[in-house]
Parts: sequence; structure tokens; C-alpha cells
Amino acid sequence: MNPLIIDTHIDIRWPETPDWLSETAQCVDLPKMRQGGMSAAVFIAYVGQGARDHAGHAAAAARAEAMLRHIRARADGVAARFCETPDEVEASFAAGIPAVLSAVENGYAMGHDLGRIAQWRRLGAIYLTLTHDGHNALADSARPRKNLNDPESEHGGLSPLGRAAIAEMNRLGLMLDCSHVSKAGMMQAAALSRVPIAVTHTACATLCAHPRNLDDEQLDMIRMVGGIAQVTAVASFLKAPGANGVTQASVTDLVDHVEHAIRRIGLDHVGISSDFDGGGSVVGWANAAQTQGITAELARRGYGAREIGLLWSGNFLRVWRQVLRGAG
Repeated sequence: MNPLIIDTHIDIRWPETPDWLSETAQCVDLPKMRQGGMSAAVFIAYVGQGARDHAGHAAAAARAEAMLRHIRARADGVAARFCETPDEVEASFAAGIPAVLSAVENGYAMGHDLGRIAQWRRLGAIYLTLTHDGHNALADSARPRKNLNDPESEHGGLSPLGRAAIAEMNRLGLMLDCSHVSKAGMMQAAALSRVPIAVTHTACATLCAHPRNLDDEQLDMIRMVGGIAQVTAVASFLKAPGANGVTQASVTDLVDHVEHAIRRIGLDHVGISSDFDGGGSVVGWANAAQTQGITAELARRGYGAREIGLLWSGNFLRVWRQVLRGAG
């Protein structure tokens, strides 16, 4: 039996949204998911960093919430199911029906209103990526935006509002994703959170020195708090550019990063995601239809069904369940 495969970070086109139930030019649609054996997909309500004023925050909040409603609506309950808990995902998998999930990327959409977190939970979001590229009111980003006049560090990691937001996320059962967050912010968030954190789309700085990647100290922190680091299919995270300035990475490079993380922090704290339609694509896993290429490479290296299942979904589901159990 094929494992339950959850791709935990997939962007969508917005506001133009092709009918994903049929074949599209996107990396992920329902036919490609079925062809590649992708059981569940977390689609992202992504908000780019903008002006940190009332108008900017209001527009970002409206965008995020419209996207969450759209993601929920794309699951008709027959061809695909919208799921909000691990049990629902597993039941959908058992029934042979692809699962649709949602998350918010960039706490900029919160502005200064902690009430947004409860609204996103009501709309079905399962996690929040605290920052994107550029500092926001919650935390420093791993990639400051010079065009927004970001200093290298604005908050020294988390801001007081960011700390309050993490407490509210813990209370409501919204998973904390520290992708895009500065090292200081990620380390502080991991120490502060009452439940394990995730880093849903990253890679290993030891193998590729990219500002979005986690160094070994950060990986050690993930293990210490019981969290998960998920290696993603963004070529520039996996491999340095060639002499021509172009980076071309493959499934082999991605699994090299997976294996480094496993050696460093253990199998139980490592996962895989694509970042499809948001920059993710490597040779051998260019879209959802090619998902079995990752499974085949893991099997070629000696990983069995149990280990592959943990990497594709088991570890993420464990963290998610701990987040939900810790709510309240």
C-alpha cells in the first residue's frame, strides 16, 4: 500500500484560480495529485510583505481570508475533502479521497490584531508561517527587505507582539511554522512555544549556505522541542549555483538534505515538502505527478515503508496532534 503522502506547502495562483479539478499548467492540481499518489495538500494563503500601516495590514488580512475561503471551497467533498484534523486526513486517505488543507503564510496579515488568529482557525487554517521575506510586526525575517528599509535585525528575533501571537496560536491549536524567520526568531519561538514547532519548507545550511536554510544548531533545537524540519524542493536551497549562475537541483540533492537532517536529529523530526507553485521544482520532482520519484529515491537508499511513511506524513501528523492536544 502506498504511504499517506502530505505535501505541506503548496502555493496557489491568486486572484486567477484555474479549475484545479482538471489538468492545469500549475504544478499541483487534482489529476497530478492522483497520478503521483499525493494523498493530501496544504494550500497556502500567501501574503507578500508590504507597508506596515493600517491600509497595508487591512489589505493583507482581506487577501489571506479570501484565499482561505477559496481553498476551502475548492474541496467539493466528493472529488476532494477539506480537512481540519489529522483524523480527518487519515479518514480521507482510507476512503481514497484526496484531502485539501490550508495555512497562512506571513503573519504580516495579522497586523496588530491577535483576533485574526482565531478567524484563521475558524476558516480551517492549520498553521501560520510567522514571517515571509521582510520583517513584520511579529518577528525578524531571515531575508530582510532592503527595498522596505529593513535593518538586518529589527526586533532581535521576536517582538513582544510576536510572543503574544505564539501564545495565542498555542491556545487555539494553530501550528507555528518558522520558515522564513531569522535564526534568532526561530530559536526564541521554539523555546517559547508550549508545543512543538514546524519549519515546513527549508533545507540544511551545512550542505547549502542559503539564508533560508537551517544550520545544525537550529536543527538541534527542532529535535529538542520535538518539532519537525521539512526539506523542500527549492533548487537554490539545495545546491549552490553552477558556473553559469544557474542552480539545477534534483531529487538526489533533496534526499541528500533529508539524510543530513536525519543523521543530525533523527528520523522522527524530518519531513518533505515541495513549495510547488511558489518556486519549488527539482529534476525528478517538478510537479505533483512525479511525487513517487521521491519515494523511489528513499527506497533506493534503503528506507522501508515505515520510515518513508514518517517522512511523508507521520512526523507532521504527530506534531500537529501535539499542537491540538496542547490547545486551551
